Amino acid sequence: MNVQDLIKNYGSKTVVDEVSFQVPKGKVLSLIGPNGAGKSTVMGMISRLVARDAGIIHFEDKDLNKWKSKELAKKLAILTQHNNVQLKLTVRELVSFGRFPYSGSHLTKEDKEIVDKAIAYMELESIEDRFIDELSGGQRQRAYIAMVIAQDTDYILFDEPTNNLDIYHASNLMRMVRRLCDELGKTVILVLHEINYAAFYSDYVCAFADGKIAKFGTVEEVINKECLHDIYKVDFEIINVKGKPLSVYY
Repeated sequence: MNVQDLIKNYGSKTVVDEVSFQVPKGKVLSLIGPNGAGKSTVMGMISRLVARDAGIIHFEDKDLNKWKSKELAKKLAILTQHNNVQLKLTVRELVSFGRFPYSGSHLTKEDKEIVDKAIAYMELESIEDRFIDELSGGQRQRAYIAMVIAQDTDYILFDEPTNNLDIYHASNLMRMVRRLCDELGKTVILVLHEINYAAFYSDYVCAFADGKIAKFGTVEEVINKECLHDIYKVDFEIINVKGKPLSVYY
Protein backbone atom coordinates (compact mmCIF):
# COMPACT_ATOMS: atom_id res chain seq x y z
CA MET A 1 0.00 0.00 0.00
CA ASN A 2 1.37 3.38 -1.05
CA VAL A 3 -0.13 6.65 0.22
CA GLN A 4 0.63 9.74 -1.86
CA ASP A 5 -0.14 13.39 -1.10
CA LEU A 6 -3.34 12.85 0.88
CA ILE A 7 -5.31 16.01 1.68
CA LYS A 8 -8.47 16.33 3.76
CA ASN A 9 -10.26 19.58 4.48
CA TYR A 10 -13.15 20.28 6.81
CA GLY A 11 -14.44 23.67 5.75
CA SER A 12 -11.51 26.06 5.71
CA LYS A 13 -9.38 23.84 7.98
CA THR A 14 -6.89 21.39 6.47
CA VAL A 15 -6.65 18.42 8.82
CA VAL A 16 -4.46 16.23 6.59
CA ASP A 17 -1.90 18.09 4.50
CA GLU A 18 -0.03 16.28 1.69
CA VAL A 19 0.65 13.08 3.64
CA SER A 20 2.72 10.42 1.87
CA PHE A 21 4.15 7.11 3.12
CA GLN A 22 4.46 3.46 2.19
CA VAL A 23 3.04 0.69 4.35
CA PRO A 24 5.66 -2.06 4.89
CA LYS A 25 4.05 -5.41 4.04
CA GLY A 26 3.93 -8.07 6.73
CA LYS A 27 4.82 -5.59 9.48
CA VAL A 28 3.10 -3.67 12.29
CA LEU A 29 2.88 0.08 11.61
CA SER A 30 1.62 2.43 14.32
CA LEU A 31 0.33 5.95 13.68
CA ILE A 32 0.95 8.22 16.67
CA GLY A 33 0.62 11.90 17.48
CA PRO A 34 -1.36 14.33 19.64
CA ASN A 35 -5.12 14.81 19.39
CA GLY A 36 -6.09 16.48 16.14
CA ALA A 37 -2.83 15.57 14.41
CA GLY A 38 -4.67 13.81 11.56
CA LYS A 39 -3.80 10.17 12.23
CA SER A 40 -7.38 8.86 12.58
CA THR A 41 -8.45 10.84 9.51
CA VAL A 42 -5.64 9.22 7.52
CA MET A 43 -6.75 5.82 8.81
CA GLY A 44 -10.29 6.64 7.72
CA MET A 45 -9.10 7.47 4.21
CA ILE A 46 -7.02 4.28 4.01
CA SER A 47 -10.11 2.27 4.94
CA ARG A 48 -12.42 4.29 2.62
CA LEU A 49 -14.58 5.35 5.55
CA VAL A 50 -13.49 8.96 4.94
CA ALA A 51 -13.43 10.50 1.46
CA ARG A 52 -10.15 12.14 0.50
CA ASP A 53 -10.09 15.60 -1.08
CA ALA A 54 -6.84 14.99 -2.95
CA GLY A 55 -4.08 12.44 -3.26
CA ILE A 56 -4.09 8.78 -4.12
CA ILE A 57 -3.82 5.47 -2.29
CA HIS A 58 -2.35 2.64 -4.35
CA PHE A 59 -3.46 -0.72 -3.02
CA GLU A 60 -2.01 -3.73 -4.82
CA ASP A 61 -1.17 -1.56 -7.83
CA LYS A 62 -4.67 -0.09 -8.14
CA ASP A 63 -6.31 3.10 -6.90
CA LEU A 64 -8.13 2.18 -3.68
CA ASN A 65 -11.28 3.93 -4.91
CA LYS A 66 -11.44 1.62 -7.93
CA TRP A 67 -11.82 -1.51 -5.82
CA LYS A 68 -15.30 -3.01 -5.57
CA SER A 69 -16.38 -3.07 -1.94
CA LYS A 70 -16.88 -6.84 -1.80
CA GLU A 71 -13.45 -7.53 -3.28
CA LEU A 72 -11.75 -4.96 -1.05
CA ALA A 73 -13.35 -6.58 2.01
CA LYS A 74 -11.47 -9.77 1.14
CA LYS A 75 -8.18 -7.87 1.24
CA LEU A 76 -8.59 -5.23 3.95
CA ALA A 77 -10.42 -5.23 7.29
CA ILE A 78 -10.85 -2.45 9.82
CA LEU A 79 -11.79 -2.44 13.49
CA THR A 80 -12.99 1.07 14.35
CA GLN A 81 -13.09 2.80 17.74
CA HIS A 82 -16.84 2.30 18.12
CA ASN A 83 -18.17 -1.23 17.66
CA ASN A 84 -21.57 -1.11 19.29
CA VAL A 85 -23.64 -3.89 17.76
CA GLN A 86 -27.31 -3.30 18.44
CA LEU A 87 -28.42 -6.83 17.53
CA LYS A 88 -28.60 -9.61 20.12
CA LEU A 89 -25.68 -11.69 18.87
CA THR A 90 -23.59 -14.48 20.31
CA VAL A 91 -19.81 -14.45 19.96
CA ARG A 92 -20.01 -17.11 17.24
CA GLU A 93 -22.62 -15.13 15.30
CA LEU A 94 -20.48 -12.00 15.49
CA VAL A 95 -17.35 -13.80 14.33
CA SER A 96 -19.34 -15.34 11.46
CA PHE A 97 -19.91 -11.83 10.08
CA GLY A 98 -16.30 -11.94 9.00
CA ARG A 99 -17.27 -14.43 6.29
CA PHE A 100 -19.96 -12.15 4.80
CA PRO A 101 -17.77 -10.88 1.88
CA TYR A 102 -17.31 -14.49 0.77
CA SER A 103 -20.63 -16.26 1.35
CA GLY A 104 -23.10 -13.69 2.57
CA SER A 105 -25.37 -15.13 5.25
CA HIS A 106 -25.11 -18.70 3.89
CA LEU A 107 -21.96 -20.10 5.47
CA THR A 108 -20.25 -23.00 3.76
CA LYS A 109 -18.42 -25.81 5.53
CA GLU A 110 -15.16 -23.99 4.82
CA ASP A 111 -16.56 -20.75 6.30
CA LYS A 112 -17.56 -22.55 9.49
CA GLU A 113 -14.10 -24.09 9.79
CA ILE A 114 -12.51 -20.65 9.43
CA VAL A 115 -14.85 -19.27 12.11
CA ASP A 116 -13.89 -22.18 14.39
CA LYS A 117 -10.19 -21.40 13.90
CA ALA A 118 -10.70 -17.68 14.59
CA ILE A 119 -12.60 -18.42 17.79
CA ALA A 120 -9.90 -20.86 18.91
CA TYR A 121 -7.12 -18.43 18.00
CA MET A 122 -8.59 -15.78 20.27
CA GLU A 123 -9.35 -18.38 22.98
CA LEU A 124 -13.08 -17.74 22.93
CA GLU A 125 -14.36 -21.34 22.86
CA SER A 126 -15.69 -21.20 26.42
CA ILE A 127 -17.85 -18.14 25.70
CA GLU A 128 -18.73 -18.58 22.01
CA ASP A 129 -22.44 -19.07 22.81
CA ARG A 130 -22.69 -16.08 25.13
CA PHE A 131 -24.21 -12.82 23.95
CA ILE A 132 -21.88 -9.93 23.15
CA ASP A 133 -23.66 -7.51 25.48
CA GLU A 134 -23.00 -9.86 28.40
CA LEU A 135 -19.22 -9.79 28.01
CA SER A 136 -16.53 -7.65 29.57
CA GLY A 137 -14.79 -5.00 27.46
CA GLY A 138 -11.75 -7.21 26.97
CA GLN A 139 -13.84 -10.21 25.93
CA ARG A 140 -15.82 -8.13 23.44
CA GLN A 141 -12.62 -6.74 21.95
CA ARG A 142 -11.28 -10.28 21.48
CA ALA A 143 -14.53 -11.26 19.77
CA TYR A 144 -14.25 -8.36 17.33
CA ILE A 145 -10.65 -9.29 16.57
CA ALA A 146 -11.78 -12.87 15.95
CA MET A 147 -14.32 -11.49 13.46
CA VAL A 148 -11.50 -9.63 11.70
CA ILE A 149 -9.39 -12.81 11.65
CA ALA A 150 -12.31 -14.73 10.14
CA GLN A 151 -12.49 -12.11 7.39
CA ASP A 152 -9.05 -13.46 6.40
CA THR A 153 -7.59 -10.29 4.89
CA ASP A 154 -3.93 -9.50 4.25
CA TYR A 155 -4.30 -6.03 5.79
CA ILE A 156 -5.88 -5.28 9.17
CA LEU A 157 -6.52 -1.74 10.44
CA PHE A 158 -7.16 -0.89 14.10
CA ASP A 159 -8.27 2.61 15.09
CA GLU A 160 -7.32 3.17 18.75
CA PRO A 161 -7.98 -0.45 19.78
CA THR A 162 -6.79 0.05 23.38
CA ASN A 163 -9.27 2.83 24.16
CA ASN A 164 -11.44 2.07 27.21
CA LEU A 165 -9.40 -1.02 28.10
CA ASP A 166 -7.53 -1.43 31.36
CA ILE A 167 -3.80 -2.10 31.24
CA TYR A 168 -4.24 -5.89 31.45
CA HIS A 169 -6.64 -6.13 28.52
CA ALA A 170 -4.81 -3.47 26.52
CA SER A 171 -1.50 -5.31 26.87
CA ASN A 172 -3.12 -8.61 25.92
CA LEU A 173 -4.68 -6.98 22.87
CA MET A 174 -1.33 -5.61 21.71
CA ARG A 175 0.26 -9.04 22.11
CA MET A 176 -2.53 -10.44 19.94
CA VAL A 177 -1.84 -7.76 17.33
CA ARG A 178 1.81 -8.80 17.28
CA ARG A 179 0.78 -12.44 16.77
CA LEU A 180 -1.40 -11.50 13.80
CA CYS A 181 1.75 -10.26 12.10
CA ASP A 182 4.26 -12.85 13.29
CA GLU A 183 2.11 -15.99 13.14
CA LEU A 184 -0.48 -15.21 10.45
CA GLY A 185 1.60 -12.94 8.21
CA LYS A 186 -0.83 -10.00 8.37
CA THR A 187 0.07 -6.38 7.68
CA VAL A 188 -1.29 -4.40 10.63
CA ILE A 189 -1.83 -0.63 10.83
CA LEU A 190 -2.86 0.91 14.15
CA VAL A 191 -3.74 4.34 15.46
CA LEU A 192 -2.41 4.53 19.02
CA HIS A 193 -2.27 7.18 21.73
CA GLU A 194 -0.10 5.09 24.05
CA ILE A 195 3.45 5.70 22.82
CA ASN A 196 4.93 2.75 24.70
CA TYR A 197 2.57 0.26 23.07
CA ALA A 198 3.66 1.65 19.71
CA ALA A 199 7.31 1.36 20.73
CA PHE A 200 7.12 -2.16 22.13
CA TYR A 201 4.87 -3.88 19.58
CA SER A 202 5.52 -2.07 16.27
CA ASP A 203 8.07 -2.52 13.54
CA TYR A 204 7.55 0.99 12.16
CA VAL A 205 6.06 4.21 13.54
CA CYS A 206 4.54 7.13 11.64
CA ALA A 207 4.30 10.23 13.83
CA PHE A 208 1.87 13.01 12.93
CA ALA A 209 1.75 16.67 13.97
CA ASP A 210 -0.55 19.39 12.64
CA GLY A 211 -1.87 17.25 9.80
CA LYS A 212 1.57 16.36 8.47
CA ILE A 213 4.02 13.52 8.97
CA ALA A 214 6.62 14.66 11.49
CA LYS A 215 8.66 11.44 11.31
CA PHE A 216 8.38 8.02 9.69
CA GLY A 217 10.79 5.21 10.45
CA THR A 218 11.69 2.28 12.64
CA VAL A 219 10.82 2.35 16.32
CA GLU A 220 14.38 3.38 17.17
CA GLU A 221 14.29 6.21 14.63
CA VAL A 222 11.04 7.70 15.93
CA ILE A 223 10.88 6.90 19.66
CA ASN A 224 13.64 9.18 20.91
CA LYS A 225 13.75 12.31 23.05
CA GLU A 226 14.25 14.78 20.24
CA CYS A 227 11.56 13.44 17.95
CA LEU A 228 8.95 13.01 20.69
CA HIS A 229 9.61 16.50 22.04
CA ASP A 230 9.09 17.98 18.57
CA ILE A 231 5.77 16.14 18.21
CA TYR A 232 4.25 16.43 21.70
CA LYS A 233 6.00 19.59 23.00
CA VAL A 234 6.90 17.97 26.31
CA ASP A 235 10.17 16.47 27.57
CA PHE A 236 10.73 12.72 27.50
CA GLU A 237 13.19 10.33 29.06
CA ILE A 238 13.91 7.11 27.14
CA ILE A 239 14.67 3.77 28.78
CA ASN A 240 15.37 0.46 27.08
CA VAL A 241 13.37 -2.64 28.01
CA LYS A 242 14.11 -5.89 26.18
CA GLY A 243 15.86 -3.91 23.49
CA LYS A 244 12.90 -1.57 22.92
CA PRO A 245 13.04 2.20 23.58
CA LEU A 246 10.24 3.01 26.01
CA SER A 247 9.41 6.59 26.97
CA VAL A 248 8.56 8.47 30.14
CA TYR A 249 7.39 12.05 29.81
CA TYR A 250 7.71 14.76 32.46
